[in-house]
Amino acid sequence: MYTEILEIIGSLHLLAYPHELGRVMQTSAHLVFDSQLETLNQVQAWFNHWYRTLGPEFSWVKGNCDRLNIAVAEGFTNAVRHAHAQLPPETPIAIEVKLAGDCVNIRIWDQGHPFDPTQLQEPQPGSLLCHGGYGWFLLRRAVDQVAYWRQDNQNCLEITQYHHRPDDVR
Repeated sequence: MYTEILEIIGSLHLLAYPHELGRVMQTSAHLVFDSQLETLNQVQAWFNHWYRTLGPEFSWVKGNCDRLNIAVAEGFTNAVRHAHAQLPPETPIAIEVKLAGDCVNIRIWDQGHPFDPTQLQEPQPGSLLCHGGYGWFLLRRAVDQVAYWRQDNQNCLEITQYHHRPDDVR
């Protein structure tokens, strides 16, 4: 039997599902928050808290925490700056994190208009873009897989990182 835990981190509500009795290990978590860049530090603190609760058998996740933190930060800020730019700051953005076997799957859901990431042109190395523009490309290089789709009037950015063993070729 799984236990539901409701934690409040600042003004954020985290619903976590420990998958082992007698151990505080959160292999999945869900966070909903407002569309404000000021929330980024809280989002990253929440994510850091999540991966620190993992047991030693998931040490590979901790080894990828910097890349995953970059991906979460980029996904969140893109949702705030682009998808929710014309929406009220109370418009919710949801982040789901799930650890399943040998992969971490992160989904960031926003309420904005859909966009086609294939229409973005890759910036030239050394070029400076006036209004950002590197985030999507940084995100794709930070993790193993990035997908984007629209479902039920929401956009979903899915970020996946696999466990790579020392003998795996990347």
